[in-house]
Amino acid sequence: MIYRSKAPLRIGLAGGGTDVSPYCDLYGGAILNATISLFAYATIELLDQPIVQLEAIDRQETVQYDMADTLPIDGKLDLATGVYNRIVKEYGKLPSGFKLTTSVDAPAGSGLGTSSTLMVAILGAFAEWLRLPLGEYDVAHLSYQIERVDLAMAGGKQDQYAATFGGVNFMEFYDDDKVIVNPLRIKPQYLYELENNLLLYFTATSRLSSTIIEAQSKNVTDKNQQSIDAMHHLKEQAQMMKEALLKGRVNDIGRILDYGFKYKKQTAVGISSGRMDEIYEATLKAGATGGKISGAGGGGFMMFYCPANTRYNVHQALSGFGGDVRPYQFTERGLSTWSV
Repeated sequence: MIYRSKAPLRIGLAGGGTDVSPYCDLYGGAILNATISLFAYATIELLDQPIVQLEAIDRQETVQYDMADTLPIDGKLDLATGVYNRIVKEYGKLPSGFKLTTSVDAPAGSGLGTSSTLMVAILGAFAEWLRLPLGEYDVAHLSYQIERVDLAMAGGKQDQYAATFGGVNFMEFYDDDKVIVNPLRIKPQYLYELENNLLLYFTATSRLSSTIIEAQSKNVTDKNQQSIDAMHHLKEQAQMMKEALLKGRVNDIGRILDYGFKYKKQTAVGISSGRMDEIYEATLKAGATGGKISGAGGGGFMMFYCPANTRYNVHQALSGFGGDVRPYQFTERGLSTWSV
């Protein structure tokens, strides 16, 4: 038997960073995000030998271990070994050796939640194989625990829940790891218009999001009032975006994105480089009404809202910056698993 899974990447439309502790623990966070037609994939093939083979085919990395209660966390495909270690700890010794193969449709550090989405996909493949009794909240929370606690990787909570649930969601984050996912019933024509007008642009750079996230967390811990106030405004932005989408005020979205872009840069140093500011200004001159950096910032993807037919002028304005515009569609489904 072969056990497979896939989970969608996401774009964060508003509230980015308010899902990160300690801000969400102290003040409560709010995020609005949407999954898109880029995915993380995982496949488990059973082996006759008591070994664990891990292969990331998109990164051309392969490691092999003898089966054990705990595999080493040594910088080599740690997401996969982290899931293995937690599964064995929670559910006992695995029934056979296996080969786990993974890939992602976007590079690491792109700002689309690649690592967390891959974590969800890997956990989903194990759940399919072992028939684990895990619901959506269980998968998302366990993925968060493995990545943030077991592996001590800095980051927020939204990506695991977006990848698991799929669709357009307004998410609330509180202390004690409490998360509430509110799926939004947005009329199709509003989503079509958003998809048509929202340009997704890869800057051809990547970044280590943990550095920026750690700086944001430190600013909250140190009671940096400018940073905390900026986070409050980002939480407000999520409410504004929710109302605009539900009521069909799609041409307000550019202004709402611009509102968030300005405050996001105040949460920590390094979120936007001079190059990214230059790109942003060029798109505004070409007709975009707002935009944002996807994820923590510092590189990766950006997105721009282009009302009417301005997307073509914006696309042309971006052509001189060395990146590329990526096609996408919004998706309704989250984590999917199956066996053949």
